Order: sequence, then structure tokens, then C-alpha cells
Amino acid sequence: MTSRRHFLAGACALLAAPRITFAQAPTSRRFIFILQRGAADGLNTVIPYADPAYAALRGELAIGPDATSKLDGTFALHPSLAELKSLYDAGQATFFHAVASPYRERSHFDGQNVLETGGKAPYALKDGWMNRLLASLSRRGREGIAFSPTVPMAMRGALEVSSYAPSSLPHANEDLMLRIEQLYGQDPQLHALWSAAREARAMAGGLDAQARQNPQETGRMAASFLARADGPRIAMIETNGWDTHSGQNGRLANQLRNLDSMVAGLRQGMGPAWDQTVILVATEFGRTAAANGTGGTDHGTGAAAMLLGGAVKGGRVVADWPGLGPSDLLEGRDLRPTLGLDSLIVQACAEAFKADPGRMAKVLFPDSKPGKPLDRLLQS
Repeated sequence: MTSRRHFLAGACALLAAPRITFAQAPTSRRFIFILQRGAADGLNTVIPYADPAYAALRGELAIGPDATSKLDGTFALHPSLAELKSLYDAGQATFFHAVASPYRERSHFDGQNVLETGGKAPYALKDGWMNRLLASLSRRGREGIAFSPTVPMAMRGALEVSSYAPSSLPHANEDLMLRIEQLYGQDPQLHALWSAAREARAMAGGLDAQARQNPQETGRMAASFLARADGPRIAMIETNGWDTHSGQNGRLANQLRNLDSMVAGLRQGMGPAWDQTVILVATEFGRTAAANGTGGTDHGTGAAAMLLGGAVKGGRVVADWPGLGPSDLLEGRDLRPTLGLDSLIVQACAEAFKADPGRMAKVLFPDSKPGKPLDRLLQS
């Protein structure tokens, strides 16, 4: 017999899911933004092993070239990023170094707000650049989704955007589902919500339980939405835990392994749509060039970013490398940024959606000055 408690739990689990209804998007390209919340350490992600100051600055945190996956004569990937190295070798990954948003302080909250809103200063803009991107491509909305318990700032704005996160509640059996269906059948509002929630659960492909525990299944679950012909074309995935003030080597290795697994799941789940997929991975700011006294690094400035996917013109490391010598560092402590993250985002979005870069810049980052164009980022 189904208890009232289990009945209500099953109802709440589905009604808490978003209202997922997508119009046919005007493009076959998929654009996914993966945010590394907490200031990911770019210097031990895309490692400048050939810089003579790297090993001395990092001390015990330094990763020697023999332990890495070399990309070229200057840079190497952290050994946890096996999937990303395979994508690089296949020409489907480009890594960018010494990258930063316009923000130059060291508050996570303010830095994330600048990155997500596209403003020059914290809280100067009230909506997110991804919501403005959606609005510039289509007035229909329903083409964006955040894989997050709530809609992140980057996707908030005039257009309604859905969010979806795996439920921690147990799956209800089909008898319970039928009873709820009958209960809500005569209520126009609740019946519509219930039907949309069931559709969202079906879109997730039954991967909710695995996705809560396994980053690869998180990627596959996200792909089950994005690969659909009538599914969303723009998505955001949040990752947390990148603030490595202590015990960095083990923690960063685990974080990067999870990111690598998530990307592998996305690639596997996208199927043929992978060839039309662009994934941008970025963080709010980098970490100090030198290790601190607790086996970690503190809040810095310059960081690393990535473009991944079958639509990427990859196999490259893009860096106007400033060096890590004492006179090269920003304020004597940080990797000096030489590439604006906003410029990278604008060009990637303009190429992905065949839009004019100047117009795209005004939409996404209205207060920023245009940066120097990069060589082509995506396949034609």
C-alpha cells in the first residue's frame, strides 16, 4: 500500500522539476558553458612546464614534465585530464592561458558576478550574458537550460530559462504515478505542471540516480537534453570546489578528474550532435603563482580557459605568455592576464551562431571595449 508520505514525496519530486518545453532552435550548434566556481588553478591545469620560474614558485605543488601530458614545447596538461588530451590530439580542444575577466579584486562573489553578468564591475548589470545571448538568437525562449538546482546569474534575465538537477528523492513506482496523474487530471494548472515535469524526467533518460554520484553520468544526463532535435541549444553547468587554499595537489587532481569525466559523458551522450557542440570552460579568476604555506594557493588573477567539442578548431594552446619571473607577475604575485575572457566568449558565440562579432560584443558585454580578435576558434 502506498503511504500518504510516499505519495506526497513522489508528487513533490516531480513538481519540483522545471517546466521543460523547447521550441525548435534556429541552429544546430550547441553551446555549453561550464563554470568552475571557486577560482580554478590554471597554472596546474595547463602547466607552463618550460617557464624557468614555474618549478621554483610552485615548490612541492610543481608538476614535473614527466608526469604530465605534453601539449607543445611550453605547456602540458594535468595528468587527470586524459579525455581532454584525447580531444586535443583529435583537434577538438583548444586551451587558453593568462585569461581573465575585467575584475581585478579577489572576492569569489564579486568575481563570479562580473563573469556571469558581463559587467565591468560587480552588480553593475542585473541580468546574465547567457540570457542576453538567448534573447539575441530567438524571442521564443525555452532554448536554454541550466543544469543546476536554481537558475545561475549568467542565465537570469528577460527570457525564462529552465533549470534541472537530479532529485535526491527516491523514484516513485508506476502505480503512484498513475494515481497522481488521475488526481491532477482535472486541474488545468497542476496537470500542465505534472505533464511537463514527467517530460523533463523522461528527457533525463533515467540517469538521475547515477548523475548524483558520477560526473560522467552527469554529462550523459545533460546530453540527453541537448542531443534532442527539439531540445535546448544553450546550456550552463556549474561545478564547485575549486578553491584550493590547502592540500591542493590531491583536491585539484580530483576536481580535474571529475571535469574530465563529465566532458567524456557529454561527448558520449551527444552522439552525432557532438560535431555541432562547443563547450567553454572558465573560472572567475586564477590563483597565485607561488604556493602558500599550507600546500595550496591563494586567490589570484590570470587563469586558464578551454574550448572543447566537435565544432572546435582545436589542437592548439593560445597564450600571449607573460612569464612567471618576479617582474612579470601582476602585483608581484599573480599570473598577469593577456587575454580578456569576455573577448574569448564573444568570438566563440559569434562563430557558433554565425553572428556579427561587434554586435555580439554589445549584447554580451555592453560596457567592455572590444579586444583583439583571435584566430578562428571553430570549424566553418
